Amino acid sequence: MIIFLDKAAIKDPKTEGGKTAIVNKWSLSTLTDVEEVKMIIRMLPIWATTIMFWTIYAQMTTFSVSQATTMNRHIGKSFQIPPASLTAFFVGSILLTVPVYDRIIVPVARNLLKNPQGLTPLQRIGVGLVFSIFSMVAAALTEVKRMNAARAHGLTGNPKAEIPLSVFWLVPQFFFVGSGEAFVYIGQLDFFLRECPKGMKTMSTGLFLSTLSLGFFVSSLLVSLVHKVTGDRKPWFANNINRGKLYDFYWLLALLSALNLVVYLFCANWYVYKDKRLAEEGIELEEVETCVH
Repeated sequence: MIIFLDKAAIKDPKTEGGKTAIVNKWSLSTLTDVEEVKMIIRMLPIWATTIMFWTIYAQMTTFSVSQATTMNRHIGKSFQIPPASLTAFFVGSILLTVPVYDRIIVPVARNLLKNPQGLTPLQRIGVGLVFSIFSMVAAALTEVKRMNAARAHGLTGNPKAEIPLSVFWLVPQFFFVGSGEAFVYIGQLDFFLRECPKGMKTMSTGLFLSTLSLGFFVSSLLVSLVHKVTGDRKPWFANNINRGKLYDFYWLLALLSALNLVVYLFCANWYVYKDKRLAEEGIELEEVETCVH
């Protein structure tokens, strides 16, 4: 795989008057440079398959908030929960997931997988992707329940009416995404920091942040495409959320997430960690600074 890059480190001497001409560094690289580029290319499939998680994450700050505005948000007689404040359940689920992982999952994983870290970075990411599927299934089921409640009380024509359904029905989808973030966030950072070449460590943060930003971009792109395809007759995204089909969008995301997970599992199974790969090949990047003749 990608061995064609080795040609970048092969000298092609050009002689002029019996003397070897000076080779342009833009046309010749060291073995270290070539191996570092190979490492980055090997990471790209993993990088690409983590974008979908952040596409799911984007829904929690957009459509889930829209759902919350139509539901019963009262606690007691005087206090009403602000719709946007439901994102606090992200923090709560992360604070709950991290200690459970450290105290329960890691010891069990150490015994079962014989790995001192518990789960490897790729396994962590995989768990987070599974949680993202659960979140979209929970979101779709909650939206179906919310729509049924709106129809039962004749409130579909009034987008500002309060549906007699507790806003806490939205908690599971926030919980699953928050728990998934605890796995994916740490798994991605660990993976990129561990696998990026030493001379390109700053790129690891950039790779992680690019998946987050692209996730929000893909979310916007999907919304635009779905809105264009469904049209104005049976729109999934109506101005009145009670007359839309937001649940179909959630089911679509669940399906895309499941397909993405299959691709991710294939890529993760194919990927070999840097330390193991270099040990098998007998390469030490710190020592190799010469070109192949």
